[in-house]
Amino acid sequence: MNLTTLLFLADAAPAKPVDTGLQGMQMFVWMAFAFALIYFVSIRPQSLKQKELQKRIASLKTGDKVVTTGGIYGIVANVKDGASATLTLKIADNVKIEIDKTAIASVVNPDAGKPASQPAVAKA
Repeated sequence: MNLTTLLFLADAAPAKPVDTGLQGMQMFVWMAFAFALIYFVSIRPQSLKQKELQKRIASLKTGDKVVTTGGIYGIVANVKDGASATLTLKIADNVKIEIDKTAIASVVNPDAGKPASQPAVAKA
């Protein structure tokens, strides 16, 4: 390109601005749709699962099988409600530990022998 062509292009009228009102609205609708999708796919199911676990922990009684967040399987030997909210967990013969109720990861379903949060698999 030579210098006169560049000067000619430099003097050209600027491009007209594009009306972004409709495009901005479309972007807002897509963002709202993406947020709703993320909410219903990941956030809501997790909060429902957490609420169910909290109800199971609140209704723990002696003899229930549980798994702690540290991966310890045990049987509830004693539940202490009140300010401390702890329970005694029997993990072996003559071995009992005291843990906080918030350390319970899942309550094991005694019927299936698996954590209640996982569906039982039917055997053929």
